[in-house]
Amino acid sequence: MTTHLLPEGHPLFAAFLRTLPAGLIALLLSRQLPRGSWWWKSLVLGGLNMAVFFPLLFLSAQCLPGGVAATLGAVQPLIVAFLAVAVLHERLSGWRLAWGVVGVVGVALVVLGPNAALDPLGVAAGLGGALAMATGVVLTKKWSLPAGTSAIALAGWQLTAAGLLLAIPALVVEGPPPTITDRGWLGYAWLGLMGALISYSLWFAGIRRLPVTSTALLGLLSPLVAAALGALIAHETLGLEQRLGFAIALVAMVCGQLPAPNATSAKRT
Repeated sequence: MTTHLLPEGHPLFAAFLRTLPAGLIALLLSRQLPRGSWWWKSLVLGGLNMAVFFPLLFLSAQCLPGGVAATLGAVQPLIVAFLAVAVLHERLSGWRLAWGVVGVVGVALVVLGPNAALDPLGVAAGLGGALAMATGVVLTKKWSLPAGTSAIALAGWQLTAAGLLLAIPALVVEGPPPTITDRGWLGYAWLGLMGALISYSLWFAGIRRLPVTSTALLGLLSPLVAAALGALIAHETLGLEQRLGFAIALVAMVCGQLPAPNATSAKRT
């Protein structure tokens, strides 16, 4: 959607339209507002997960070939694994860390092509976006939600906070694109409804139920789905190397959800 429908050169404006309308809709649906410390926590999480992450994601996609940008984003599970030790005081899981590395290799085989140029600004944006999102995921896990708070409410708090943080920079630095076509509005609507409101509600519901590192490994699905859609819709061809990488990344994602073999043996004992 971003590549084919949105006007180029407006990452802040695109992030603003992706967050604030979706956040307001989520608040209307959930009818829940933050309480106590969750006012400032929502601002911090909305900043990390969306207000910082989205513009850096768009910038990375514009400065780098899509495959390079996707591979940089795939390092997020590795960052989460180390942040979980520092912030959540979890033991470093060598099992999930290893599968995270395998997953990055698999994604790289799928999306990296012979023209994979490295632009320093794009690389910095890609790694910065992965760090921001990883920090947001870990803090979301650390700060337990108030009882009775729905996932759509949490998504609404963060999306609204992100939209408010982005409003002035987006309009002052970039302004709206000179002309937004019907295709452009369709792209913004898709990113706001499917790529923010629904996807983040499901994402936060998953974070509640899964270990934080295994949750981050599910992010490997994003570049894989993009590659699959490219083959199905844009009639792009997946060669043998790409199919192998696809299988490797899927295996890494699935195995990363399983307990380490020694942990399974200890439970049985």
